[in-house]
Amino acid sequence: MSTDAILYDYWRSSASYRVRIALNSLGIEYKSVSVDLLQAEHKGNENLARNPQGLVPTLVMDGHSMSQSLAMIEYLNETFPQARFLPADASGRQRVRAISYAIAMEIHPVCNLRVVSHVLSLTGGGDNARIEWMRKFISEGLLSVERMLQDSNTGLFCHGDTPGMADFCLIPQIYNAKRWGAEIGNLSRINEIAERCNDLPGFAAAHPDRVK
Repeated sequence: MSTDAILYDYWRSSASYRVRIALNSLGIEYKSVSVDLLQAEHKGNENLARNPQGLVPTLVMDGHSMSQSLAMIEYLNETFPQARFLPADASGRQRVRAISYAIAMEIHPVCNLRVVSHVLSLTGGGDNARIEWMRKFISEGLLSVERMLQDSNTGLFCHGDTPGMADFCLIPQIYNAKRWGAEIGNLSRINEIAERCNDLPGFAAAHPDRVK
């Protein structure tokens, strides 16, 4: 199987950050091509041709063009036996998906650039409204994730002692929390897991400050 890969991403995109962590964790070399969201390049014909939703990231690999970050991570998990991004047992996979979805499908969408911008355009809100919006939904969302992690299946990482898809989702959301000043200091499990993840080379190399 060829591992030549191109990742069309944006440095601050949470979804792109997840995929960078996954690729780095497998030691897969890839070419990164920036799609500047602030310049609306994601809405251009070039990006729409490879990603019909007009989003990032897009992963081109093994002759396939893939969208949706969690689907990409599961593809990597299925095609690289050493990945172990999801557990071997069905109940474990359900739990990892639930934690991942709580972040990627509950917190992330309402804090998406286009969603927040549209809300502010409808309400006439400014920068302060944007900040308060982000803080509210990120703080409340991560508090729910903290509760999900109060479980015997949580180990050194979100599930057990090996980092996986849930951790790949968690770390970018913590980056966003810090960026917007969301209150997460009281989330002890999350902060412990984040500290361990950030010490790993695959996570560290994927950080937005390393790729912008």
